[in-house]
Amino acid sequence: MVKILDRLLLFVYTLLVGVGLVFVLITAFGFVPFEQATEFLNDLFYEPSVAYPIIALALFALLATCRFFYIAIRTGRAQVPSIDQRTDFGDIRISIETVENLSLKAAGRVRGVKDLKARVAVSDAGLDIVIRALVEGDTSIPDMSEEVQRTVKGHLEDVTGIPVAKVSVFIANVAQNTTFKSRVE
Repeated sequence: MVKILDRLLLFVYTLLVGVGLVFVLITAFGFVPFEQATEFLNDLFYEPSVAYPIIALALFALLATCRFFYIAIRTGRAQVPSIDQRTDFGDIRISIETVENLSLKAAGRVRGVKDLKARVAVSDAGLDIVIRALVEGDTSIPDMSEEVQRTVKGHLEDVTGIPVAKVSVFIANVAQNTTFKSRVE
């Protein structure tokens, strides 16, 4: 939610600065007559109906500048998403990226799958894993999918000790065989 607000703030801030710069450029190039510019400045000093909106825009720009400055200099405190386990000897933390890589390694052992991608989510029942793959054209998709599910589930439970609730396999496409016949002249 904070990132969405920051992006919206950045959009409005950029728009405000852009409009202000266009106004300054138009004035600097002399497209605004001197009399109109002095009249605007006079209104800015003596007319509250002109001064208050400009003050509000300036305060918004100042606050946005402070926010962006804070974002730029703060240290990264974001922790890497992980799965935490407590043992008799202490805590074990396994990153989600590690579990994804282990899933890819296990699924890669299955014959007939290519271009693997993995997504891991943690639920109360255990790990929910989604494997996305391309299959070779002559491979039985149901048999290969079941083998990927068994292999990934078994490998992850053996290596990490974390129960796997489900392994979903998404077959994205069929890979084309790229065998080229060499031609000798």
